[in-house]
Amino acid sequence: MSYFDFFLLPLLPQHENEYKQQIKIFAEVMKEFGLLYYCEATADQVPHGEVTDFYRAVAAVGEETVVAGFGIWPDKETRDRAWSEGMNDLRMTSLDGHKRLFDGKRMVYGGFTPLFESKSLREET
Repeated sequence: MSYFDFFLLPLLPQHENEYKQQIKIFAEVMKEFGLLYYCEATADQVPHGEVTDFYRAVAAVGEETVVAGFGIWPDKETRDRAWSEGMNDLRMTSLDGHKRLFDGKRMVYGGFTPLFESKSLREET
C-alpha cells in the first residue's frame, strides 16, 4: 500500500527561488531512494479563517506565505529507508540553507497511510 508525506511551512516570497533549488535537489535524491511523486505548492486561493487556517497552522507572520507539499511512496518501508539514508546523502547534508529560508520549528509534517486511493495521477512532464 502507498504511503504519503504531507507538510506545511512558512516562506517569505523573496526566498522562493532559492527554496525551489533545494526542492529540486531533495526530489532528485529521494527519487533515487524510491519516491514516486513529489509536489510543493505556494498558497494561491487560501482564505484566512476565523478559527483555523493554513496560515495559523505554521504561525505565518507578515508577508510569509504557506508552502504545502506532499510525496508519494510505494510503501512505508521505502519511505522510512529513504528518510534515514537519503537525508545522509552528501547532496542533502550540504543543504543548510533551509535554516535561513524558513523556520523549521513552524513546519507541520507527518506520514500518512491511505484511507482511499485512486490511481489516476497524470504522468510527470
